Amino acid sequence: METLSIVDAERRAPASLLNLQAPRPNIAGLDHPWPLIMGIINVTPDSFHDGGRRLDPNAAIAHGRALASAGAAILDIGGESTRPGAAAVPVAEELARVIPVIEALTAEGLVLSVDTRRAAVMAAAVKAGARMINDVTALRHDPDSLACVAELSVPVVLMHSRGEPATMRSMTRYDDLVMDVFDALAARVAACTDAGIDRGRLLIDPGLGFAKEAAQSAELLRRMASFHALGCPVLIGASRKSFIGNLTGAASPEDRLPGSLAAAFWATQQGAAVLRVHDVTETVQMLAIFRSLCYKELEQTNAR
Repeated sequence: METLSIVDAERRAPASLLNLQAPRPNIAGLDHPWPLIMGIINVTPDSFHDGGRRLDPNAAIAHGRALASAGAAILDIGGESTRPGAAAVPVAEELARVIPVIEALTAEGLVLSVDTRRAAVMAAAVKAGARMINDVTALRHDPDSLACVAELSVPVVLMHSRGEPATMRSMTRYDDLVMDVFDALAARVAACTDAGIDRGRLLIDPGLGFAKEAAQSAELLRRMASFHALGCPVLIGASRKSFIGNLTGAASPEDRLPGSLAAAFWATQQGAAVLRVHDVTETVQMLAIFRSLCYKELEQTNAR
């Protein structure tokens, strides 16, 4: 296994220190304390947890209202499943799934993100009112994505992944897991800034479950604080994922809520900027307890 050499560490240290000291950017115009809760709305028939439940636009819109009422600051709308093994859908079908939902919910003043890897969908979604883009390929899948996002001037989540949904299960070999993912995300951040995308609009996501075995996803979550050195807000999407089932024995996504909340609690402790979750009500309650405990500790410390 290759490890980070002393020379490499010394070379990276000044830039990493500056990144760690950088002020927190505003995300999608939201002046909310971190972590923001991003509620998931899959307008798909085949997503791993809720596929088919919100394929009807009216069901997706109603679910979006419910998530926002429960405390979601951002609603992430996806029209193509990218779970391992998922098949691609035509762009026209993806657009037909997400645009009516985005238009309806933005008309009600809600903040929408579009979960897509296609430039045409990114552009149409932002035109329809979306204020953020979430791309599981970090703008690698579509050659037009970098220029498109530079022109749209909205925040974008760069997630680490490898291959396609159909092939990612065979691409889980890493020399040094955390540093390999770190370096890949650093390269995407550089590609974005080279393309004219403001660094302040970039978020990063280590991509739990995407070309990672269960133990690897758990290790990335355990060491997620390492990614703050990239100087971009970190989004964590652990909700209901298979690595939680592997660690707990909960074979069905339906049984993974407790593990999802534990992962969200850990990510909050490690400074996550955004928690992407299915279960907004429960995550809001977890955050309320976390903040109460943290603020009480700060009060006690300041009183000494």
